Amino acid sequence: MQDEAGPDQGHVVTGPHPAVAACRVAVRDALGDLELGTRVWVACSGGPDSLALAAAVAFVARKQGLFAGAIIVDHGLQPDSAVVAERAAHEVRRAGIHTVHIERVVVGRAGGMEAAAREARYAALEARIDAEGGLDPVLLTGHTMDDQAETVLLALARGSGARALSGIPARRGRIVRPFLTVRRKDTLAACQALDLDPWHDPTNVSEDGPRRSALRTRVMPALVEVLGPGVVSGLARSAALLQADADELDRQARSHAAAASSWATAPAASAAAGRADEWRCDMLAALPDAIRTRMLKMMAENKGAGPLTATHVAALDSLVMQWKGQGAISLPGGYEARREYGRLVISHPGHKERPA
Repeated sequence: MQDEAGPDQGHVVTGPHPAVAACRVAVRDALGDLELGTRVWVACSGGPDSLALAAAVAFVARKQGLFAGAIIVDHGLQPDSAVVAERAAHEVRRAGIHTVHIERVVVGRAGGMEAAAREARYAALEARIDAEGGLDPVLLTGHTMDDQAETVLLALARGSGARALSGIPARRGRIVRPFLTVRRKDTLAACQALDLDPWHDPTNVSEDGPRRSALRTRVMPALVEVLGPGVVSGLARSAALLQADADELDRQARSHAAAASSWATAPAASAAAGRADEWRCDMLAALPDAIRTRMLKMMAENKGAGPLTATHVAALDSLVMQWKGQGAISLPGGYEARREYGRLVISHPGHKERPA
């Protein structure tokens, strides 16, 4: 793995391959504000994206005085998963990261295989990071611009709102995604330039795989053919623009939701029993649509009724804005919402008032 030109070019230094440089710049920009000695963990599957990320993190960490480590999660979903994990660990060490942990998990079935695998993976990653300690450690994942474009396209197809259309956040808590500005083809080129041997997950390339695989192998190439190569960056740019809008709308909704505690008119005994919360519909109706709908979702989910879908939120909003005497609506978790005497009431019928 060399950056410099070969012997036939004498002593001329040409620098790293452009794809390698792009990966390093993305990581440097993402980690530029970290303190000396911060622990930086790479979630690595052994695929081109995470392996290129590991190599870039190893380089940047040495330059910036950071501690670099990698965590590989073996989901146990394929017969040779342990072999794949060990191979990934070997390649990560070749990429320059020598502190490598393999975490083996048992994947449940709740919410579907993909969702259950993701939940088990992140739980294992967080547990390892917590166990290793350190001041404000961060976790880096290899999501690329192509992943962002696919996420936005799926959200569009589902008829999702601005939050879903804003795609994958570059930062959320201690999770950082430097490669949202890097194309998938560049991570593969970086691995080739650095003589790394990534693992290619067959579920990512199978024509008969899950929805994301079909989108990746059939839909996106067709869009690029019809609309041109700029469609990927265009979708990613739309996500970035919507991210700022969604963040501000959520901020305003949280502010109104906090203030709404003064609107609640449930009797003290009912409130103490945790039986119901009530809000004046006229005050809710005075809010802009974008704020009110977010606020309704937050209030219901804070109560315990969640997660809410767009259909649930629309039904809640109809109690406020289109009241025609309709009855209670069902919410997740056994909760219900209804309108009584000009107030929106969210309660759980199974919760009984505690004796005085």
